[in-house]
Amino acid sequence: MTVAVHPLVSPWGRFGLYSFFIDAPEPAIVDTGIASSPAEGMAPALEAIGRRIEDVRWIFLTHGHIDHIGGAHALWELTGRRAQVVIHEADAPMLRSRRAHVDEYLAGRGQYLQDPEGEAKLTAATNAVISGEMEPTMLVRGGETISLGGDVTVSVHSIPGHTPGSVAYVIDGQDDVFVGDAVQVHGAANGFPGFVDPAGYRSSLKYLSEEVRPRHLYLGHPYRRADGTPYGVELDAEQAREALQGSLAVEARLSDAACGCLAAGLEETDSPYSPFAPAAEDLGYTGDPGLEPSPFFTTLHGYRTTFDHSTFDHTPEDEELRTHG
Repeated sequence: MTVAVHPLVSPWGRFGLYSFFIDAPEPAIVDTGIASSPAEGMAPALEAIGRRIEDVRWIFLTHGHIDHIGGAHALWELTGRRAQVVIHEADAPMLRSRRAHVDEYLAGRGQYLQDPEGEAKLTAATNAVISGEMEPTMLVRGGETISLGGDVTVSVHSIPGHTPGSVAYVIDGQDDVFVGDAVQVHGAANGFPGFVDPAGYRSSLKYLSEEVRPRHLYLGHPYRRADGTPYGVELDAEQAREALQGSLAVEARLSDAACGCLAAGLEETDSPYSPFAPAAEDLGYTGDPGLEPSPFFTTLHGYRTTFDHSTFDHTPEDEELRTHG
């Protein structure tokens, strides 16, 4: 049987948060926004299409960031605690603990933002937008197949890069693919793609492009093309190929800029992009690097921590992407 997919949108500051309802015999929601999203966004949207949030039986989390798992506990409560909550084991600490988000900040982008209130601000944010700490009911690694009743199954694919535990959920047979934030193209509002593991991000994009081959690709945010215009969050097969190839091309250029900057040696300066100012100049990036979630520093820190020339080797196909992508 073919199952319908419905986007569920809830507001958060300058962003719209996107979740997706899979209208299967055992209904599922992919990603949960923040604490207010289930009651204020999902429940009314489901009621409008004749469905009830109480009937949701699966909660699929693509990764552990607060705007994707923040509403998980609240949604689970609204299902009468009957829904199964699914997350990759590598990102499960982000569901179990608000503090894990603060520790991630301090170990990564927080090193560069020079904000003495950064830890306190993020602590306050996690308290405000994460509805509750909880133990997932199902941990995955990739390779699992989950039945949503009848003949509807969802396969789980590990696609690390954006986070260590990013996953894609694929509705088998119709190749609807939910990737959260794993396909960044030119990033979202900040105009810069965010990922912690460059090699993982690159290999995951290739895997999605060459092996999964989405017929429909569902994104966590409206990521942007080179000219700044956003994709929607529901991409057809042609748009999906374009977004995947575009993401690979951007990563190749980032890799070149990062390698050049790191090989020359990092230097602290007065630049807001310090110590990666040469990379920002090389890329022509003029956005605000401190605007949370600060993907500029998250990504450049990822290159810094994995700096090894063998890591950044690219194939001739990557060179083609770099030049013409």
